[in-house]
Amino acid sequence: MNWRSEHIWIELITGSRKTSNFFWACILFLGSLGFLIVGTSSYLGRDLISVFSFPYQQISFFPQGIVMSFYGIAGLFISSYLWCTILWNVGSGYDRFDRKEGIVCIFRWGFPGKNRRIFLRFLMSEIQSIRMEVKEGLYTRRVLYMEVRDQGTIPLTRTDENLIPREIEQKAAELAYFLRVPIEVF
Repeated sequence: MNWRSEHIWIELITGSRKTSNFFWACILFLGSLGFLIVGTSSYLGRDLISVFSFPYQQISFFPQGIVMSFYGIAGLFISSYLWCTILWNVGSGYDRFDRKEGIVCIFRWGFPGKNRRIFLRFLMSEIQSIRMEVKEGLYTRRVLYMEVRDQGTIPLTRTDENLIPREIEQKAAELAYFLRVPIEVF
């Protein structure tokens, strides 16, 4: 949901609470739990899940059971990391451009700690340009940046946001017109 008027433009940024992250966190959790159960079954020498009638006798603990247990534990760690980023909604926030007061505010949520809240505030007169980075090929990348004096480039869109060229050009043109700055293409 975005909101725009004559003097204020507010754009909400979605973070890590995306459908694909939920999907991969579930798949990773269930898969790694399966690996850990198979490795533990081979160590104990009995079937821990009788529903699947797993032939635990065919897998010896050394080396297959150890490797499966390792993969299960590693997968659980990665899955818990992914669930934590979803829970904390890392990367979400908003961009607020206020032409009336001449102030730009960029807010993002980060990982817990002293820098959990990322808040940038500067004057519109410090904005030099809107920069569009377009890389085509196997790993297509289209990102919108804002070039700010003494701050460098600040990304305005997610790097994994797959905008078609027309959408990112239109977004860059509208924002550059609203801020009254030029557009650079890289």
